[in-house]
Amino acid sequence: MSQSAENVEDPFKPWKYIIFSPSKVTDALTVLMKGLFLVCLLTSISFVSFTFFSTTTKSYVRSSGCVDQTLVHYSSTNDYQETYDHLYESTNISHILFGIGGSAKTWNNRRRYNEIWWKPNITRGFVWLDEKPAENVIWPETSPPYKVSEDTSRFEYTNTYGSRSAVRLARIVKQNFELGLDNVRWFVMGDDDTVFFTENLVTVLVKYDHNQMYYIGGNSESVEQDVIHSYTMGYGGGGFAISYPLAAELVRLLDGCINRYASLYGSDQKIGGCMMEIGVPITQELGFHQVDIRGNPYGLLAAHPLAPMVSLHHLDHVQPLFPGMNRIDSVKHLVEAYTSDPSRAVQHNFCYDIKRNWSISVSWGYTIQLYPYLVTGKDLATPLRTFLSWRSWSQDPFTFNTRVLSIDPCKRPVIYFFDGVTELDGGGTMTSYKRPLQPKKQCENDSYLQAALIEAFNVSAAILDTAVWKKAPRRQCCEVINGGDLDGVVQMKIRGCDQWESVTPP
Repeated sequence: MSQSAENVEDPFKPWKYIIFSPSKVTDALTVLMKGLFLVCLLTSISFVSFTFFSTTTKSYVRSSGCVDQTLVHYSSTNDYQETYDHLYESTNISHILFGIGGSAKTWNNRRRYNEIWWKPNITRGFVWLDEKPAENVIWPETSPPYKVSEDTSRFEYTNTYGSRSAVRLARIVKQNFELGLDNVRWFVMGDDDTVFFTENLVTVLVKYDHNQMYYIGGNSESVEQDVIHSYTMGYGGGGFAISYPLAAELVRLLDGCINRYASLYGSDQKIGGCMMEIGVPITQELGFHQVDIRGNPYGLLAAHPLAPMVSLHHLDHVQPLFPGMNRIDSVKHLVEAYTSDPSRAVQHNFCYDIKRNWSISVSWGYTIQLYPYLVTGKDLATPLRTFLSWRSWSQDPFTFNTRVLSIDPCKRPVIYFFDGVTELDGGGTMTSYKRPLQPKKQCENDSYLQAALIEAFNVSAAILDTAVWKKAPRRQCCEVINGGDLDGVVQMKIRGCDQWESVTPP
């Protein structure tokens, strides 16, 4: 109900007997209110500043490199900055905790592979043994530190052709997690004969948000293995990575999964089954190599997929990577090239010598194939079948295409192997490749006789920036700089492709 004008109270009526006029009173109140607002504002700013810079203020941030995990306290500005930097710095090798499955009886032999890539005081992790080493054994400082796995006799294992050790190995990720080590973003599993290329592992993992649930690895190369075991798991020999949040969920379920999947053969199968219950699929990265093949791995590495090489496994079950060397020395020789330019190691490029209609295929740091005739890009990108399947020793099938390596020497490439690497001024490298001792039976047609005059290749390349793996993938281009007509040494260069450039035979 509205009020009449006479009944509406004048808000300034209490002041009507003051000698100041109403307009002056209004001005005075305005000034007073502005003054009070300014005082309040200054007080608030002072309080906030005191709170932020006080060394007694308690604030909290997330730890373990995972924003959803345990709270930690910092009590000063310096602590705050250090914690902030710790949480938001790019993933590096210190954020990875390795769990290596091993045995006390076989470690002395298998450790030779681990010691190629393990860097004491840099890499973090443990080899988990089935029992404590004998008292007279001095544990090598060049090996990862060891821990002894917990007793697993309470768990079921009903697979008729496997080993109960699968149960122990499956629990390594759980035992690593329960150590509660600081600053861990990724748990990486591998076998005692797995060779990791750690810089490339970091390059792969940095693409993924470690605060999310990720399960990263690769399948077997042999289809028969994938059919028997699974296409949906990371194979343990090639290694796989589990982000911290996923590991936290996995360890909660793992012991139950081990019993639920008692009939499964391997530890990686049991973990894969548990991942299906959590609902996290495998994120495949093509650089994890289980090496489920027999024979010579040459074809696999000579036409490596367009991805950083992260791991190699089963090297005791294939021929040495380089002719004239044993297995360990072969891996060390490959690592020599890898160390000078990790991202470029075994990256595949091919191009043509237009003057002579030659096709040249380069696996950087490993091998060069010279074809004294034109070969299509599709064929050059397809691995030569120098190997057989893992279980049945068959010609196929594999999880990638292969092409036949002819028994006719006139249909085979002339092969050169990595010999050494030199650093160039400006940050690049020069790798050299030489022919090994040749078989008695060689092709004698004119084109091959001309190719046989080439004794070596020198290949220059800039250091491959790891940022390239965050972009849409594209194979780099190469070109022949000098055909080696005078000294028998071909000079080549690998570089980024120009716009509209393709590798097309003339």
